[in-house]
Amino acid sequence: MREDYWLESGAAALAEVPGVVGVTLGGSRARGTHRPDSDWDLGVYYRGEVGLGALAELAAEVTGGPVEIHRPGAWGAWVNGGAWLVMPDGSHVDWILRDADRVERVWRECQAGRYEIGAQVGHPLGFWSPAYAGELALSRVLADPTGDLGRLKGEMREYPEPLRAALTGTAVWDAGFSVAMAGKAQASADTLHAALCLARAVGDLTQALHAHHRTWCINEKGALAAAAALPGTPPGFAERAGALLGELGRTGPELARSLEAAELLVAEVRTAVEGDG
Repeated sequence: MREDYWLESGAAALAEVPGVVGVTLGGSRARGTHRPDSDWDLGVYYRGEVGLGALAELAAEVTGGPVEIHRPGAWGAWVNGGAWLVMPDGSHVDWILRDADRVERVWRECQAGRYEIGAQVGHPLGFWSPAYAGELALSRVLADPTGDLGRLKGEMREYPEPLRAALTGTAVWDAGFSVAMAGKAQASADTLHAALCLARAVGDLTQALHAHHRTWCINEKGALAAAAALPGTPPGFAERAGALLGELGRTGPELARSLEAAELLVAEVRTAVEGDG
C-alpha cells in the first residue's frame, strides 16, 4: 500500500462510513516533523451514530484481517474510541473517534473563556477540554464533504482571548495551591502526595505558558519542552521542572528543598504571564 494512501483514497473511504463527517491527520505527520516509522494519527469526526460495522469492514479490508473497533466512550469520556490498525507494510494507523457536535460545543465554551479538565486514561494530568480545538486547529483536513471541519478549523486560527485570560489565571493559581498542598507532605515525608501535587503544578504552569502565548497544548507529551521554547519563559524552565520532579527527595529536608524550588518556579511563571497579554 502506498505511503500516501491515507492522504488520498483512505481518508475518502473513511468519510463514506455512515455518520462520519470528516477525517483529519494529526500528530507529527500533520506538523511535518515525522520519522519514516511514525504512526498515522487520523481523527474520525462523526455526528450521531457512527457505523461501527462499516469501520470494521474497512479496517479488515486495508489490514487484511479483523480489527477491533472500540465504540464511542470505550476509551473514556474524552478520548472516546477508535481503532489501532497495523498495515501490511508494518505501519501503525490510529483511528481516533471524535463527536463533531461535542467538539463544536466545547469550542464555543472556549470562545467564552470556559473550559474543564476531565479524568481520562492516557492523560495523567487530566484531559483539558481546549485540546479538542487544538487537535483540529493543528491538524490537516483530509476529507471534509460537508465543509464543517474546515469552517471550525478556520475559526480556530485565532486563540480566544477569553480562554487565554481564564486559563492562565486559573492554572497559575492552581499551581500555587498545589505547591502549598505539597507542603503538607513535608513533615510526614509523604512522597506520593508531594509528587502528585508537584506534577500537577508543573502541568498547570506548562498549560499557562502555552495559553499565554496563544498556542494549543493537546496533551502532556512534549508539552514541557515546547513551553520552555516559548519567548519569555523563565530561564531553565524545563530543566528546573525536570529536576523538581526527578529529584523530589524522600526526607523532610529534601522535600523542603523541592518545595522552595517549586514556589520560585510558580512565582516566575506568574510574573511572565502577568507581564503582558
